[in-house]
Amino acid sequence: MISLKELYRIGHGPSSSHTMGPRNAAIQFLARYPQAIRFEVTLYGSLAATGEGHMTDKAILGILGQDRTIILWEPKLFLPFHPNGMKFCALDTEDQKIAEWTVYSVGGGALAEEGDVPIERKQIYNMNTATEILSWCISTGKSYWEYVEECEGPEIWDYLLEVWTTMKEAVQRGLEQEGVLPGPLCLRRKAALYHVRAEGYQQSMRTRGLLFAYALAVSEENAAGGKIVTAPTCGSCGVLPAVLYHLYKSRNFSDQRIIRALATAGLFGNIVKTNASISGAEVGCQGEVGVACAMAAAAAAQLFGGLPSQIEYAAEMGLEHHLGLTCDPVCGLVQIPCIERNAYAAARAMDANSYAMFTDGVHRVSFDRVVEVMKRTGHDLPSLYKETAEGGLAEDYKQMWDDNHSSRYL
Repeated sequence: MISLKELYRIGHGPSSSHTMGPRNAAIQFLARYPQAIRFEVTLYGSLAATGEGHMTDKAILGILGQDRTIILWEPKLFLPFHPNGMKFCALDTEDQKIAEWTVYSVGGGALAEEGDVPIERKQIYNMNTATEILSWCISTGKSYWEYVEECEGPEIWDYLLEVWTTMKEAVQRGLEQEGVLPGPLCLRRKAALYHVRAEGYQQSMRTRGLLFAYALAVSEENAAGGKIVTAPTCGSCGVLPAVLYHLYKSRNFSDQRIIRALATAGLFGNIVKTNASISGAEVGCQGEVGVACAMAAAAAAQLFGGLPSQIEYAAEMGLEHHLGLTCDPVCGLVQIPCIERNAYAAARAMDANSYAMFTDGVHRVSFDRVVEVMKRTGHDLPSLYKETAEGGLAEDYKQMWDDNHSSRYL
């Protein structure tokens, strides 16, 4: 497995696969061919289908230059390696091709070339499954975060502290913001309102309301192009910060304990990224919000003193109960149902933690088995439900929109 630095990427939303990935690809291509006079970029499949709503074109044009770059959209053409394909072409003064590069945005801001060859990613973990790592924890008496430290080195803590600081700031900014999110949906921010209302309830309802508010705050910041951390993606970036921030505020956990929980959460996210996918275009939203829920559940279980087996169980439940979740963003925006799903998944993560802590950690279905099932389920989903905005809620909303606007002229 690769470093957690590749899973937790600090950047700007609204999408890790549609915004951060293409931007990174454009940076690399420009660095290789700075002599190019003009660029031509072709976007394929899911990347093209919802690219405009995810600001893919703006991310690329911001690097290569709007005046010298043409973007071609091929939403119906899916390249075999991955649904988020891109082809970059560099042209000279006579419009002759200097170079061509086909690359894929595989989720979480990461890039890969044909044949599943990772780009600039070093494998630093020698165990790639939860079963192996759980056995290591039991035999050594150590925790998941200690395995992260052994593989990454002590310098990982400085990076995770930066991740945690960015997450906290995203929550705090989001709680202060009001108004309408960008895009044709005219969706109003809700985090500030939820936060105010939550403070007026008794303990149990206040806890749930604050958790919702924190998740909404980060997800709304992401939708507005704000600075966030992929956890594991932009579209699911509100789940883990909501759980950690809530426990940080309500239980007074230290920053040190929080970043250890971040390490554990990242380890489970990394397992999914290695053995399946965290790309909504490849496996649906189960790979984004489902994995985020698993990560948050594992983090919470660790903070509450869970055994390694209980932590693994919490993560397993977080992912298992999101199996089959489709990715059907309305208008191709990371707003409906994405923002609400983050809040709901944060609550489910806390429930998974509670359930696991009532048990002895023994259960029938392992985290690794759920990861494998999630991968197969994602591949079985039609492309309509994998970030193309052509099926599910996206299609239903479009029909409702068309009907409402047509009725004005009847």
